[in-house]
Amino acid sequence: MTTFQFGTVGSPISTPKKPGGSVGAIQRLSELGLFAFELGWVQSVRVSEETCALIRAEAKKQQVNLSVHAPYFINLNGSTEEWPKSRQRLMDAAHYGNLAGATDIIFHPGSYFEQPPTEVLKVAIPRLAECVAELRSQNNPVRLRPETMGKSAMLGSLEDTLAMSQSIPGVLPCLDFAHLHARPGDGSMNSPEEWEKVIKTYKNILGVESLHEMHIHLSGIEYSAKGERNHLPLRESDLNIQGLLKTLKDNGCAGRILCESPIMEEDALYMQSLWNSLP
Repeated sequence: MTTFQFGTVGSPISTPKKPGGSVGAIQRLSELGLFAFELGWVQSVRVSEETCALIRAEAKKQQVNLSVHAPYFINLNGSTEEWPKSRQRLMDAAHYGNLAGATDIIFHPGSYFEQPPTEVLKVAIPRLAECVAELRSQNNPVRLRPETMGKSAMLGSLEDTLAMSQSIPGVLPCLDFAHLHARPGDGSMNSPEEWEKVIKTYKNILGVESLHEMHIHLSGIEYSAKGERNHLPLRESDLNIQGLLKTLKDNGCAGRILCESPIMEEDALYMQSLWNSLP
């Protein structure tokens, strides 16, 4: 049966001080009955190979599926001077993520810098393809997942992430439905009809199998005409979470749903209970 594993981006708030860290977070998620965890390496990748081995072993023991959120400071459209640093951050996340047992590396793709998306993709896609080629040459199987972004000035529309994924084997989107809702700034992308369109487009471009290995971020969200402002608890947001989960279920979607709300494990459990109560 196709289903979603639910979890958090970053350590649950209720993770005890001991053992703490990612190992403690994995143990806590397992206690809560949540079986997905995205390691929040969002500032930098500062982790040893020894720590990665401990994370991998604990995740295997607790049957928790791992992904990594790479540092925020990655820009596929960075200048010639800036790109090597961005690239290193992504490659470090992929290298140590793989050692830790993560299968997917989530990253923010960058900014348009007021250029047309089609022109930006001509720069972004070859750079990303070259990253994947190097990972495969090192026998690193992780999937790189550009995230859909919540502001229209950012590289990371649904179309952008699908174009990257269609062009490069080993790249798939991270669909943040809260960001997709906030990005237009007008309250749209919040109905079953609109989500159906997203899922249909996703399936048509990436194939029906891609619906069974989706990687989704969810939270409540506050937004303005310019897009995302900040994440909110689900019940404090206008995002129609029940309608979204029903649409995903009706379309046979499966994979992982990671919560990014300020009360992350509470909302992850809430989403999981909503999902399990669907007919």
